[in-house]
Amino acid sequence: MEVRTITFQTLGRDGALFGELLRTRKRTFIDEMGWALPTALGMEFDQYDNPFSSWVVVHCGDDIYGGVRLTPTTADVMGSSYMIRDAQRGVLPGMPSDLLEDVAPVSAGVWEASRVFIKGDRAAGIDRRVVRDMLLREMLKTSYDGGAERLVCILPSWWPRLTRSGLTVRAIGPKIDIGGMHQAVEIDVLASPLRSDRGPSFSIAQR
Repeated sequence: MEVRTITFQTLGRDGALFGELLRTRKRTFIDEMGWALPTALGMEFDQYDNPFSSWVVVHCGDDIYGGVRLTPTTADVMGSSYMIRDAQRGVLPGMPSDLLEDVAPVSAGVWEASRVFIKGDRAAGIDRRVVRDMLLREMLKTSYDGGAERLVCILPSWWPRLTRSGLTVRAIGPKIDIGGMHQAVEIDVLASPLRSDRGPSFSIAQR
C-alpha cells in the first residue's frame, strides 16, 4: 500500500490512478452515501476538480482506500471559489449556506480539504487506521509544502477522534445534517506533529 499526491502536472504519470479515484468517489459518495453529486462515465467530479487542486490517494495497485482533495482558498475558476465558500455564498444548490460561524476565509495560508474518505478491507488485510494515518500525513505534507498554515473542511461528527492522532482541530461551524451529521472544522497544519518535518507522534505504515 502506498500514498501519492496527484496534481495536474503529474497526470501524465497518474492519469489512470486519478480516474480510479473519481470512480471510487462515485461509489463512495453517490452509490453508498446517496449524495446528489455530478457524475459521468462512472466517475464523480465537479468544478472544484481543477488545476488549482491536488488529490491525495492511498492505494494498493488500482484499489483506492482513501482520498482527499486539497484546494487553496484563493482558487478562482470562472466564478467558482472553493466548496465551503461557494456554499456560504448560496451558489451551491442543495448545500446549506450556514456552514461557518464567520465569513469563509480567502488566504494563501488557508486551504480547503474536501471529498475525504477512508476505507478498510479486512479480507485484504487493509487496516482502516493505517489508511487514515497515511492519508493524514500526506495531506498535511502536501498542504504545508504548498504554503498552507490551516485547513478548513466539512467532516462527519466523529471528527474529535482525529485529536487522538495528534491533530489540532477545532469546530468553526454548527452541526448540520448533510446525509448524516457533519461540522465545519479547522485543522492547524503548523501545530501538527504529523508533518514529516516534525516527525511522527505514533507508528504508521510508511510508503
